[in-house]
Amino acid sequence: MREITVAIVQMKPRLGEAEENLVKMTEMVSKIASQQKVDLIVFPELITSGNELGLRFTELAQRVPGPTVNLLAQRANEYGVFIAFGMVTKERVESVLYNSAVLVGPDGELLDMYNKIHLRGEERMAFREGFKLPVVPTEIGNIGLMIGYDLAFPEVARSLVLDGAEIICVMANWEAANIDEWKTYVRARAYENSVFIAAANRVGEDVTLNFGGESMVVGPRGQIVASLAGETDADTGAPQEGFAVARIDLDEVRKFREEFQFIQNRQPAVYKALVRKY
Repeated sequence: MREITVAIVQMKPRLGEAEENLVKMTEMVSKIASQQKVDLIVFPELITSGNELGLRFTELAQRVPGPTVNLLAQRANEYGVFIAFGMVTKERVESVLYNSAVLVGPDGELLDMYNKIHLRGEERMAFREGFKLPVVPTEIGNIGLMIGYDLAFPEVARSLVLDGAEIICVMANWEAANIDEWKTYVRARAYENSVFIAAANRVGEDVTLNFGGESMVVGPRGQIVASLAGETDADTGAPQEGFAVARIDLDEVRKFREEFQFIQNRQPAVYKALVRKY
């Protein structure tokens, strides 16, 4: 068995308060890692900044590596854990911003980053689209990275799986009004690819958006291994902050792919329309 322990964090960032959010993140890492041995911790999308910042994203964007990545890499090294998280990044050209996912490792190193490919609504005004789908080989397994709206496109998860991903980290800012969509997509992407998905969605409100939580770890047969679905305020019913931990066996990926043949029975020669522009 190749068992690993995965934690998903459901957190509410303070809009535009990067330092405060980083303190909160490091405290969460300490809390999780001090309670049990954890191999991977996944935070939501844009967790260091919040979502509705418009032009202020330029002020908070950092290069990678940079101060934020270095700090979280130190925490990863301190606790011997992999950490995946979302942040706004920039190129050398100050005006080029990305909605990014970063993965740091237990040796305190930057392993890889991913720039969100599928941008939605006002994101198109703030960020440039990415164009690569990285799969990171690590000692705990092959890790794929995905952000928010990417989940709605089956091609993303399938591409990651075809490149070897055994567990996909989904970092999201999925709205409460569309939370059924979120829950369906997470399980569907796991089912159709026989892959583990660690999906961390934020909670709270920014300016006009309200986020729905329902973070979960899902197995290769669509089974929910861990979930924060019940973490709600007793008075308002709003989803609350917290974390959930799951012990998973990555050998199940190969087992179920062999049994159900979802990858092997593909007929790529028939799918030419998939790469045709609409």
